Formats: sequence, structure tokens, C-alpha cells
Amino acid sequence: MSSLLSLYKAKEKNGTATMVKKTFLVPLAELYVEPGYNVREIDQEHVAEFRDAFIAGEFVPPLAVQVTEQGIKIIDGHHRYYGAKMASDEGHEIPRLECKDFAGSEADRIAFMVTSSQGKALSPLERAAAYQRLLNQGWTPAEIAKKVKRSTADVDQHLQLLECGDGLIAMVRAGEVAPTTAVALSREHGPKAEAVAQVQMEKAKAAGKTKLTRSAAIPQFSAAKARRLAELLVGADYLHEDGFGTLRLTEGTDSEINRILADYRAGIPAEVEAS
Repeated sequence: MSSLLSLYKAKEKNGTATMVKKTFLVPLAELYVEPGYNVREIDQEHVAEFRDAFIAGEFVPPLAVQVTEQGIKIIDGHHRYYGAKMASDEGHEIPRLECKDFAGSEADRIAFMVTSSQGKALSPLERAAAYQRLLNQGWTPAEIAKKVKRSTADVDQHLQLLECGDGLIAMVRAGEVAPTTAVALSREHGPKAEAVAQVQMEKAKAAGKTKLTRSAAIPQFSAAKARRLAELLVGADYLHEDGFGTLRLTEGTDSEINRILADYRAGIPAEVEAS
């Protein structure tokens, strides 16, 4: 049976374009993790899966690393590293891990962690934090989008998630609110978004639900009523007297206008509206 190595060695005869890209077997003790560097939160179940893979002698992709003054820093492969340590701590011999050099700037390293197909899928909050780190590196949303192979709208949406406030972000992390719903709430209610979400979440829990849906979080106002309100107001006169602006309504329209406005206000929790 042939191998890639034998194919490569005979390239002058067989004409293959195969190239060599070296990896290295690095002692586990020489590898280290920089606190807070990984864009992914460590998932212990995923770590255990790699522990089992190492114990079973299964193939595990090489780690991407950078040699620093402190040692050999892991750029990508944190779950693989912790899985190897777990296996080692349980008495299994894992002396070395296969590693490859990562070449590039700090921004390149962050982007690589985001796009790596070997790592655990990023949560929306993890992706948002990674985008923010790239933004802090001086990259524009358009440049970030190109680097991570996503749309600019995707980058903007994730960055907006980080602006939703600690309370809403905590609800997203807990799985109570979808990231897109949190962003929509923030756009709709501004500083009151967290309070609105908490009130609506309590109503959802009372109904036996564990997650706040977008329709429950932001009840949709009737388009027909909005159009009717515009029709009723189009004939109103704007007056500015004594520093105040007022609308003089067309006769007979005030009752219907107030009914429509009352319906709109009903979509905002009274507890929030009064605050």
C-alpha cells in the first residue's frame, strides 16, 4: 500500500503537485492557554468527547499554536487540549499533541478561531464578542465580514447584540430570549428593552413556556389601524403656541384616534409604560 509520503518522494517521476506542510508533536506540558483568549466558552461535554477520542486512539486534528516567551500558546484547539489533559489526569498516557504553526496578525488569529471548522460551533454571543475584538483591532464591519466569510449585515447584527444591555444578554445566554429577539427589543424599546423583556418573560413562564418568542416580546400592531391613524391625522393642523406644539384634529376624529392609540399602548406592558 502506498502513502502520501511515498507519493511525494516520487513527485519527479509521477508529476504530483502534492506539497508538505509540517506538523510537530509537542509535549502536553509545554502547551498553555491564555486566559480569556479563546472566543469559545469551554464546553465540558465537548472536552469529554475529545478525552474519549484520545483514549480510543482516534484521529484528532492538530492544534494551531504560536510560540511565545511563555511557551507554546494555543490559538485553536482548546477543547482538544483540555480533552488530552483530562485523559492524562485519568491515567492515560498522552505525552504529546500534534500541532501546527499559525502565521498571521492578532486579527488573523481571531478570525481563524471564528472560521475554524475544527472548533465547536460558536454561539451568537461568542461570535459577537469575536467580532468586537476585531473591531477593537481597527477593522470595519465590512472588513470583518470579508475576513470571516459572512455578510456585513451578520456582523452588524451580532455587534448590536452586545449593545442590548447586561440583563437582555443574560436572558440570551440563559436561552430565554433569541439573539434576534433581543436586538429587535432593543431597537423597539431602547433603554426600556430589558424591563419589557422581563415582564413579558414572566407572562410566558406563567403560561408554561420557557422562552420568550418574538411575537410575544413585540406584539405586532395592525397595519390597517396604523394606516387608518395616518388617514385620520392627515387633515390635522399643526399649531405652535407658547413654546408648545399641538395638533388641531378634524372634527369627529378624536374618539377613533384615541381608540387606535389605546390599542397601540396595549402592546407595551403597563408596568414598563408607568416606569
